[in-house]
Amino acid sequence: MEMRKEEIIEIGKRLYSKNLTVATSGNISVKTEKGIYITASGSSLGCLKKEDIILIDKDGKEISQGKASSEKKLHVEIYKLRKDVNAIIHTHPVYLTSFAVCNKPLDEPIMSENILYFEDIPVAEYAMPSSAELAEKTVKYFKKRDVVMMANHGAIAVGSNLEQAFLKMETAEYYAKVCVVTKNIGGCHYLSKKQVNELLKLKKIKES
Repeated sequence: MEMRKEEIIEIGKRLYSKNLTVATSGNISVKTEKGIYITASGSSLGCLKKEDIILIDKDGKEISQGKASSEKKLHVEIYKLRKDVNAIIHTHPVYLTSFAVCNKPLDEPIMSENILYFEDIPVAEYAMPSSAELAEKTVKYFKKRDVVMMANHGAIAVGSNLEQAFLKMETAEYYAKVCVVTKNIGGCHYLSKKQVNELLKLKKIKES
């Protein structure tokens, strides 16, 4: 239990130091045999304490003292959908959030890395934060993707562990930033369909 909490605290610090979260926005969770450890409502990811991490059951009911993040529904539903996912990070990074606000998916083939890691990063339809509707509209994208943006909101990354989820969030934000910078320079030079297909074949080989 203590190890899980320390891991969440460390990832929260890394998210804050990388400007992937701000103030009290965002939440982190880890699935364990005991239940789901999730950050508390109103906590700042950059300066979490052990008491800021709440244990909830598989349906989102608090087991330990404290009030879990209001986005717990979203976390619970993702875990129900994806048995391979053991960690979830939801934050509001500047570039990913900007694309989410524009309702613009990240689907332009500008780097081999973004094809290999993501193929694309979709935008889930807007719904009220913390609502069951938000969970319903967002979770379906995780059937095929590990990073999803939420319209006019932020982004979510999942992984088999917290380190993996963190790296996906960091890489997705870098991809979004490169998209913005290259457009300001004068426009992207896109990979061809042939090049994209070759990368997708390589991705399947790596995943098999």
